[in-house]
Amino acid sequence: MAELIERLSLSSTGQVPASGTEFTALDVKTTGLHSGRVLEVAAIRFRGDGTFLGEFATVVAADPNRGNPHRITAAELAGAPALGDILGRLLELCQGAVVVAHDLSSVEGLVAEISQLGVRLPRLPGISLKDAVQAAFPLPNYRLATIARAFDIEDFPGYLAEPAARACARAMIALVGTHGLRLAQPVRFPELPRYASGAAAVRRTVAGAEKGWMAEAVDRVSAGDGGPVAQAYLDLLAEAVGDHFLTDEEVWALADLAAEAGVAAAEVQRMHTGFVAELRRVVEADGVVTSVEYRELRQVADALGALEVAVDLKVTANGNKPTRVLVLGTTAGADQLRARVLSAGFQLAKNLTGSVTHLVYDPGVRESEPRLSRALELGAHVARLDEAPVVLGFERAPVPQPKHQKAPSGSGRLVGRVLIGLGLVLMVLTVAAMFGGAGVGPGIVLAVFAVGALVGGWYLDETKRLAAGSAG
Repeated sequence: MAELIERLSLSSTGQVPASGTEFTALDVKTTGLHSGRVLEVAAIRFRGDGTFLGEFATVVAADPNRGNPHRITAAELAGAPALGDILGRLLELCQGAVVVAHDLSSVEGLVAEISQLGVRLPRLPGISLKDAVQAAFPLPNYRLATIARAFDIEDFPGYLAEPAARACARAMIALVGTHGLRLAQPVRFPELPRYASGAAAVRRTVAGAEKGWMAEAVDRVSAGDGGPVAQAYLDLLAEAVGDHFLTDEEVWALADLAAEAGVAAAEVQRMHTGFVAELRRVVEADGVVTSVEYRELRQVADALGALEVAVDLKVTANGNKPTRVLVLGTTAGADQLRARVLSAGFQLAKNLTGSVTHLVYDPGVRESEPRLSRALELGAHVARLDEAPVVLGFERAPVPQPKHQKAPSGSGRLVGRVLIGLGLVLMVLTVAAMFGGAGVGPGIVLAVFAVGALVGGWYLDETKRLAAGSAG
């Protein structure tokens, strides 16, 4: 269904500034893995300069007896409006805006389902957030939660459409404002059909989502190498594992979704084993395995039927803390360092606690920032952004280059040779004077001057010669 969306390019080499462009971030939850019936949709309109302009979110009516991977209850579905009843508000937010989604295939599925209602929509201009971020800098994976962590966006419950759409919008604002990405060419906005607003929306409760260690570990897991269906399965699995909500029922529900999508049970188990193996790699990346990491990894491995992957895992005996980095700042360099920390397998902190081992701050953070002194009190290593790659071991410290000594000029040797010549002349005069009857006294005086000139001249000449040789 690629023809349903006109995919636009957003990059550092683009020609059209995007700060004044209006965007609509869409997040769509469906009954399936890669595609399925729409269960929930959220739309948040904003401008590239960071101004939010409007929003809408609702659960969409569907079979309340069918299980779904997004924790939408039967009661919510039973009271929700039909997709056709929300088109007026939804299309109003998309009119004259570039659609942004973490994965545009979800938007294509939404458009396809709208077309089944007899509504003909023109091609919508759209941008894939994960493609734009992937072109900007490397991350271990490009799930929305990982992108949000790299941009220092607060944690959000990924199974809810509205918080996910808001995270998508904020990441897009960072790409346009902080990183200066531009559109490849001016956008042509099609005219969308207009509908009157229908039934009232049913919004799900949005709660805070301060996530723990496992969510951080999941964000550092490398992306799978499967197709879109396998990737969608791993994304849902990571979301379930990351919020400590992985129950047997959830594992079975995910397996049912995979089977419905045509994924064999053996392939599901292979993905489970690979996922746990990646989690273990992340846990051991910094050389420290804490008791919390050991316990939670084994719990996940057991739930996914892959306990053999973690059976020989051991808690590290020494008392070292795992590397945990807090990056303060809103510059592109700060975002890039956060991405680098994630890619290196280190923990990326959002708040300053006693578990933080390194605090890095960019030039926009004042030296009087209280967290800098507090971090030192907690025993953390505090470093400027330009020092961080060396401090964290990403790069080697530059080797000091030896200063090139200036080769001694020839003037010193010339003076020495002149003195030698003068000494020789004085010696000749001394001999001549003594043979001429000038007496012993004057002869001794001349001889002293002659010897002094000879010795001094020889010393200067030899010293400068040796210095020249060592400099060469």
